[in-house]
Amino acid sequence: MPNDVLIEHLKGQLTRLTESAGDLVFTLTENGEILHASQRAIGIIAPGAVLCGSMLYERVDTPDRAGLASVMAQVVASGLHDRVNVRVHTSTGLHWFELELSSHRDLEGQTEVLVVGRNISGQQETKERLLHLATHDALTGLPNRALLSDRLRMAISHARRTGRGFTVLALDLDGFKKVNDALGYGAGDALLREAAGRLQKALRDNDTLARIGGDEFMAVLPGAAHADEINPIARRMISAVQLPFEIEGQSLYLSTSIGAAVYPEHGDNEVRLLAHADTAMARAKETGRARCVIYSRATFSAPDHDVSMEAALFEAVRNGEFFLHYQPIVNAVTREIVGFEALMRWMHPELGLIAPSQFIQMAESNGLINLLGAWVLKAACVQLKRLQEVAGRELYVSVNVSPRQFRNDQFLGLMEDALKLSGLHGRQLLLEITEGILMSDPAHAEALLLQIAARDVRIAIDDFGTGYSSLAYLKRFPISTLKIDRAFIKDLPQSVKDAAICNVVLSLAQHLNLTTVAEGVENEEQLQFLSHQGCSLIQGYHTGRPMMFDDAMNVLGAGAAELALT
Repeated sequence: MPNDVLIEHLKGQLTRLTESAGDLVFTLTENGEILHASQRAIGIIAPGAVLCGSMLYERVDTPDRAGLASVMAQVVASGLHDRVNVRVHTSTGLHWFELELSSHRDLEGQTEVLVVGRNISGQQETKERLLHLATHDALTGLPNRALLSDRLRMAISHARRTGRGFTVLALDLDGFKKVNDALGYGAGDALLREAAGRLQKALRDNDTLARIGGDEFMAVLPGAAHADEINPIARRMISAVQLPFEIEGQSLYLSTSIGAAVYPEHGDNEVRLLAHADTAMARAKETGRARCVIYSRATFSAPDHDVSMEAALFEAVRNGEFFLHYQPIVNAVTREIVGFEALMRWMHPELGLIAPSQFIQMAESNGLINLLGAWVLKAACVQLKRLQEVAGRELYVSVNVSPRQFRNDQFLGLMEDALKLSGLHGRQLLLEITEGILMSDPAHAEALLLQIAARDVRIAIDDFGTGYSSLAYLKRFPISTLKIDRAFIKDLPQSVKDAAICNVVLSLAQHLNLTTVAEGVENEEQLQFLSHQGCSLIQGYHTGRPMMFDDAMNVLGAGAAELALT
C-alpha cells in the first residue's frame, strides 16, 4: 500500500477512534490552544462553530480554570497522564466533565496534549447530594453538627492568622416542646422549618447557622467579637422568632434564648466555645428568656474555680480520657447480680485518676455535662449489652442524670438513641435523678418523666430522704425505685434512728410497690438487717466495689450465682 494511502487510512482510523473515544476529544498545544476538536466535541460545546485556534480554558468555568492549568503543566512536564474534573460551558448549559490528559510529541517534536472527556454530571450531582445529606440537616436544610465543626475550625484558623476574633451563638426555641406535645411532630417540624428560615435571614451573608438537633441551633459569626457587634445580630434573631407563626391554622408564639461565647476570650477551641455558649444560653433562659447573654468568666466561674482544672477538663473531652466503672447491684436474698451502676471516671495522663467530686460540678456549670452525659448513656447501654451476653440473662444498668441534662430538650432523644444503638429494651435502663430535679420545675419534670416511662425506662430517686421533705412526688411522678442514701446505712444496725428511718422508707416503698436499693452497704450485719426488713437490692463495697468493664465481664463469665464478697 502506498505511503500516502496508508497515511490517509491511518488518519481515518484515528478520526473514527477519536469520535468514539468520549464525549469530548481535543488536541491542544502545551499552552491550551485547540489544534483539533472531534465532531462530537463541537456538537456538544458549540454546534457549527470553529473551535480550532481558540483556548480550551475559555470553555471551562472560571473557578475550575486554575485546576485545569495545573494538571496541564504537570502532564507536559512529566509526560504522564492525569485526570481533572471541571465544569464546561456547553450548548445546553454548564456540565461536569472528567478530562483525561496525556502528552506526546508530534512529528516536528512539538508537545501536544490529548484531552478525552466524558460527561459525569449525573455522578457529580449524586455525589453532591450525598455530601449535602452528610453535612446538612434533612428537615431545615441548614448545616448540621459535622459541617458546623468544620466551619468552626476554619473560623479559628482564620482568627489566628488575622488576629480578629469571632463569636459562637447557642440558641433554642422557648416553648417549642409544648407545641410538639400539643399539636404533634408534623406541626413541630413545620414550625422548625419556618423558624430556621427566619433565623437565617436575621444573620449576615457570611454567618453560619446550624441545627444541632431538636429545637437547638448554633451560629458562627466571623469578625463579630464585641458586644456592640453581637447584640444587634442577636436582637434581630430574637425579634424574628417573636413574630407569630401560622401553623395548621393556628397562631403560635415563641421566643428564643441566646448564649454567646467569643474567641479567644471565652475559649480557644471548639469544645470550650460550644460549651460556654451553651452555658450562657442556659443563663438567658433562667433569667427571663427572649434575651442574649454573653459568657463571662467573672459571672460564670466561682471565686475558687480552678481554671487549670477546667482547661484540663475540656482537653479530656477532646481526647476521650473518660471511661466507666461498674458497681454491681445484687439481690439482697440470693446475692445474684441483677444490674450495675455506671460510674464515670476520668484518667488524666499526668494526674492519674481524678475523683468525680473534682469535675462533675465543674462540668455541670460550664455545660460539658451534656456532652459527657450523652456519652455515658450510650457507652453504658452498649457495654451492658455485652455484659448481658456473657451473663446469659437479662441485666439492667443504672445511669445518673444531672439537673442540667434533665433540663436539656435533647435528653429524651439521646436516651432513645442509646437504647436503639445498643438494642436494649427500655426496662434495662434505670435513670437516677435527685429529689431536687423533681421539685425545681415539677411541670417539666412530670411531662418528661411520663415520656420516659412510656418507653418502659425506669426512674429511681437517688439519695432518697436527704433532699426535699415532700413525699407528694411519689404519688405524682412515675417513679419505680428508691435508693436509700448511705448516710442512713453506715451506722446500721446499731443506730436506732437510722434503723427507724430505713424501716419507714422500706415500708413506704412496699406499700407503693416500689423497688428499694440500699447504697453503701459495707458489712454483713448491714446486709442481713436490710434483707430482713424487706430491702430488695443491695449496693456497696460488701457486695462489690466499682470495677473496670473487663473485670465485670470476668465476674459474670465465671458463672457464679453469687458475687464474691470483698
